[in-house]
Amino acid sequence: MVLCNLHLISLEDGVSLRSFLGQLRRHGIKPVVQSQVIRWMILPTRTSIGHLLGRNVRWDLFLVLEEADSIPQEASKNIQAVWSAACGVSAKALSGYASTNKPLLNPAPSSVAPPEKHALAPSRTSQNLEVSPELREWIGALPAQLREHPVSMLNLLAFQPGKIDQYKRYGAAFTAGAGSRHGGKVKIVGKVVAGGQAQEDGWEEIAFVHYPSVEHFAAMAASKEYQEVNYRYRLGALKDTFILCVMEVDDDGNIVGLNPDRGKL
Repeated sequence: MVLCNLHLISLEDGVSLRSFLGQLRRHGIKPVVQSQVIRWMILPTRTSIGHLLGRNVRWDLFLVLEEADSIPQEASKNIQAVWSAACGVSAKALSGYASTNKPLLNPAPSSVAPPEKHALAPSRTSQNLEVSPELREWIGALPAQLREHPVSMLNLLAFQPGKIDQYKRYGAAFTAGAGSRHGGKVKIVGKVVAGGQAQEDGWEEIAFVHYPSVEHFAAMAASKEYQEVNYRYRLGALKDTFILCVMEVDDDGNIVGLNPDRGKL
């Protein structure tokens, strides 16, 4: 187990991802994960809402830094808001992240099955990790390159008393069944520890999960197999949660694997 620090960052107006990431590199900092924030998939309902949702903050960047790395003062001047979590994670997952992640972001042709058709009718809201008409509309409006591109989902978790083991059963069922069938792969999982705003607010665990595309994520959420597991194990175990969709970027701030001129939101 090693420590790392997760940072959600809102940049000052006019500051690009490229210039901010360049400031990190000039100070010898290479993030384990650097990604552009795309969209809230599930909003927190009681935990950290003042920090995460207050003032209509627009989150731009999600970073995972090794324990010894911190955001330099030069770069901090370009931050409008930041929310952080200190986490204990597997040393192997962290050290091997780049090699594990590369084929996920650049899959071989025909190696990824297309997303399945939605088996369930849309739900009124996506808050229970179901597919709402609004989510379907947003996905449908994305340019094809983005709609079909790999995404990662940042999950923060706070549990009902005595329900962690129930959530572990959800995780096992996700990995063995619906999650894997739709291309879901947990890349980083860890426990929230002292040293960031997250533990003070009451968050307990994090999970960073890959999907071949946002369409695959939605197809999973709209499957009967997944919702059986979701309702049996996940929903009752959680006191609060959020899921944030991100796409990983290169050092120039461009989404990895996309033509910079065509892969813009």
